[in-house]
Amino acid sequence: MLRAFLLLLLAASLPAGASDPPRPSPLRNGSEFQSGDVRSLQADDFANPMALWVERGRRLWSEVRNGRSCAACHGDAVRAMKGVAARYPRFDPSLGRVVDLDQRIDACEQAMTGTAFASESDDLLGLSAYIALQSRGMPLKVSIDGPARKTWEAGRDLYYTRIGQLNLACTSCHDASWGKTLLAETISQGHPTGWPAYRLEWQRPGSLERRLRACFNGVRAEMPAYGSPDLVALELYLAWRAQGLPMESPAVRR
Repeated sequence: MLRAFLLLLLAASLPAGASDPPRPSPLRNGSEFQSGDVRSLQADDFANPMALWVERGRRLWSEVRNGRSCAACHGDAVRAMKGVAARYPRFDPSLGRVVDLDQRIDACEQAMTGTAFASESDDLLGLSAYIALQSRGMPLKVSIDGPARKTWEAGRDLYYTRIGQLNLACTSCHDASWGKTLLAETISQGHPTGWPAYRLEWQRPGSLERRLRACFNGVRAEMPAYGSPDLVALELYLAWRAQGLPMESPAVRR
């Protein structure tokens, strides 16, 4: 009953005859909403603070853990991982669900060592950043066909649903108000092309899930747990919404 009501609200918010929700026009990547200093920091591979985590990920790629390594299965990451991050989230047949890149890394780590990385751990962020780097400059292109469709629909519904004590939806900021200023920050179009990213406010890197949870907190809503279906669905919808934009990982954000 609740889902049917949300779909009615969504249909009412879309232009007549629209087969898909509208996307911002023109599409603008996240770095375009940052200051010149932040853009310069991101563009410099030596000054970019994410370089420390990328190097950590490069070492972990070849590190033998429990007799196995990422490189032993996949080979050279520069070749094997090219374009991979640009296709996530995606439906994983072996796991039977849509997963984001961090969850796919954790599934591999679990298979190798019997233990997954902790959420937001330096090792997980490092591997994610190193893999994402191999897709830098490539267009984001995710699939929402077949078994991924229901997850995309769930993410779409959540994107348009008002939540929290402030009664705001994702679309309230990232469609209706992008380019405007909220406190000292310019509101972006909300595209997920730069994560994991080093966020100056956090003074450390973080995943897209951490950023989304911060939005839930900002509107005074209950935060979903890391790895929850709601967060993965929202990640997939955001990736579809940003299709065609070049990957910026590992980015720097204010």
